[in-house]
Amino acid sequence: MTGLPLFRSTVRPEWIDYNGHMSEAFYVLVFGHATDALMIGTGLDSGYRESTGCSLYTVESHIRFLRDVPEAAHLALRTRVLGAAARKARFVHEMYVVPGPESEPAPDAAPVATTELLAVHVDRQAGRAAGFPAAVRRRFTELTEPAPDWAGRSIAAVS
Repeated sequence: MTGLPLFRSTVRPEWIDYNGHMSEAFYVLVFGHATDALMIGTGLDSGYRESTGCSLYTVESHIRFLRDVPEAAHLALRTRVLGAAARKARFVHEMYVVPGPESEPAPDAAPVATTELLAVHVDRQAGRAAGFPAAVRRRFTELTEPAPDWAGRSIAAVS
């Protein structure tokens, strides 16, 4: 496992679209909250942001919507860090529907959605990328694991 706790959420009625399942905007919302949890787990929490003026900005993402998610579904999101450099981090979130609010995804469970993200550590006052503090970079390194086979793909050309 990654050493980060699962992020959990429940699909709210207002997240359901005209097709009767979770709207794509709310996948992004839930993935965003999972990124917030990653930031807490790596030392980039609110205290850090307030004291340094630095934060993590998502600069690229790729979402795969794999299965419809119904209203009231319990979600568990697993986060995997795929790598970090001086000012960048690459990570993925895998979203699972689980039986209850504290349930774990089964070892062979397939995710209902995934996202791969590239984020940059930014000094908000300077308006540019800044190096991670050593402790944060070390934490990202500790959490790094191999990429799942679906990571690194792009959207195929339409023919």
